[in-house]
Amino acid sequence: MAGVSGCIKYSMFIFNFVFWLCGIVILALAIWVRVSNDAQEILSSEDLGSSPYVAVNLLIAVGAVIMILGFLGCCGAIRESRCMLLLFFIGLLVILLLQVAAGILGAAFKPEYDRILNETLYENTKLLSTTDESGKQFQQVIIDFQEEFKCCGLVNGAADWGNNFQQYPKLCECQDVQELCTNYNGKRVYKEPCISFIKNLLAKNVIIVIGIAFGLAVVEILGLVFSMVLYCQIGSK
Repeated sequence: MAGVSGCIKYSMFIFNFVFWLCGIVILALAIWVRVSNDAQEILSSEDLGSSPYVAVNLLIAVGAVIMILGFLGCCGAIRESRCMLLLFFIGLLVILLLQVAAGILGAAFKPEYDRILNETLYENTKLLSTTDESGKQFQQVIIDFQEEFKCCGLVNGAADWGNNFQQYPKLCECQDVQELCTNYNGKRVYKEPCISFIKNLLAKNVIIVIGIAFGLAVVEILGLVFSMVLYCQIGSK
């Protein structure tokens, strides 16, 4: 009867050991962020709402799942346990199917995401002209963004800043070629609003996420193949 391939067995073990370590690191960092006093102050900020807690809790869940799958893969390979290998296979297959479903939903609802993004940007434009303390942090973020990407305002250019335009002496100051500049209230400012740069930046990040997801899918498929081959070899011993 055929024996178990040592190459596949130890490749599975090494792969899943690294997988298990990654799960431990993600889980440990997420838990530290969740319980750290400094992190609690940031997460509890009124400006951030509840979304950071959701993100941290999601990371805890992801780290736990990765750690469990890595453990099942390691033990299943080194102990030649068909039960553990089957559980590993099912868990990895479920994750792969969820990734595919998320990709399909993301493609199907892309127009809706674009609409929400536009509405959010137009709504946040009001924060640039406010004098309340609640908008100061957001204004500073946009100022830094403007300096880096050489743009001004969110949607309507310098006009988005309203009366706050005079509060920041070097706001949107343009010292580049004439084509990038325009005059506003006696100052040379960047004429391009930042909405297009924000959309391009988000689009690039989405491409990176898709690339990472595709790479993970390839690794997961290899894990499925190796685990099933090892499962069948153990059964035929």
